[in-house]
Amino acid sequence: MSTYYPFIAALSANIIAQILKPIIARIVNGKWHLLMAKDSGGFPSSHTAAVVSLMIAIGIQDGVNSSVFALSFVFALIVCYDAANVRYYAGQNIQVTQQLIKDIEAITKVEFNNPLYLKQIKQVLGHKWIEVFGGVIVGLLVACVLSLFR
Repeated sequence: MSTYYPFIAALSANIIAQILKPIIARIVNGKWHLLMAKDSGGFPSSHTAAVVSLMIAIGIQDGVNSSVFALSFVFALIVCYDAANVRYYAGQNIQVTQQLIKDIEAITKVEFNNPLYLKQIKQVLGHKWIEVFGGVIVGLLVACVLSLFR
């Protein structure tokens, strides 16, 4: 496993974070939403968990002074920022646009029948910072636990 340790850690962290989403939603909301296991968005961020686990595993395997670790660190920062900002606000824009369409239909009494307006678009694309932090914790824990078996 040693050669593939960073890859296995990243993949494992991603899968574990996805599995945790419906479990945490059940604890918080009292309802099961099993389909959350396949969705983006939610707590914890699986993208963040994967890149942080990859970064930590590379640091453990190759050392934090390696250029590969530096690359993975920058990559992790970009993914975390993107998850909490760019993708989050893209999801917010989708919600605003869908509400505007509903409001225009209600005010004008004109129904938009174009398939483009009827298309169901996922509203939750990104994460709040707490969800990104949850992904950091999952990624860190997975990489550290798996390091014991490399």
